[in-house]
Amino acid sequence: MQKDIATPIRTKEILNKYGFLFKKSLGQNFLIDPNILRNITDAAGLTKTSGAIEIGPGIGALTEHLAKSCQKVLAFEIDGRLLPILEDTLSPYPNVEILHQDVLKADLKALITEKLHDIQDIMVVANLPYYVTTPIIMKLLEERLPLRGMVVMLQKEVADRIAAGPGTKEYGSLSIAIQYYTIPETVMIVPKTVFMPQPNVDSAVIRLRTRERPVVQVLNEVFFFDIIRKSFAQRRKTLLNNLSNGFGKEKKELILEVLHKTNIDPKRRGETLSIEEFGKLSDCLWVSFNPKS
Repeated sequence: MQKDIATPIRTKEILNKYGFLFKKSLGQNFLIDPNILRNITDAAGLTKTSGAIEIGPGIGALTEHLAKSCQKVLAFEIDGRLLPILEDTLSPYPNVEILHQDVLKADLKALITEKLHDIQDIMVVANLPYYVTTPIIMKLLEERLPLRGMVVMLQKEVADRIAAGPGTKEYGSLSIAIQYYTIPETVMIVPKTVFMPQPNVDSAVIRLRTRERPVVQVLNEVFFFDIIRKSFAQRRKTLLNNLSNGFGKEKKELILEVLHKTNIDPKRRGETLSIEEFGKLSDCLWVSFNPKS
């Protein structure tokens, strides 16, 4: 029986065998604790009829656990040097397919249709590279892929921001963007000591359950997210000042009128507004800015 990939000894053996050197630019930190990988896989709730999408399989430590738990694993690896290693470490698992692609440039909808067409229950399960965590998660959400959700490992600080509620210093446009599409929940904190090489910060595993429909229904989604970005442009400024700076001083009176109409104090800061309040504000501003539409 094959020894677990995710142990310090086996990881070193594999890296030495292939003379592999870590690339800092790709945010490569490999997990060397099988218990954490089991917890991640368990948190995804996979069954033998599930499909898993992994981003950045590294040398296959998490991939191995996923392959044992589900019907098929589709893994995206950008670093060509890892392909022969993955071919070797994952040779016992015929239900794994490695795609040498940048997930940010991939046509995910087409690939899911082609590669996972016979699978209804699909989860993204990944130890995400820190430097592209947010773009990857936002791409997965904005493309409205047929996912039950995600279980991802990321920097603890980013996980805190994703799960934050109004009125906290972590709450911001990222919290709203992800909570608009999903229900986030922190599964576990992961110390930096269980990685090779060790990162500078601790990590967290977060589960994002896809909502059947967004948390608020808005007239114009692009405008809604634009309002949020502008509201958090300078955190210390009031909502009125941020929105006036964002849309132009000539709109200040109109913005003030809308804030009063929606019962939102113009002196409040963006971080105090709930997603529902942002939805109401966005719709009212949209109608005021586009009276003929």
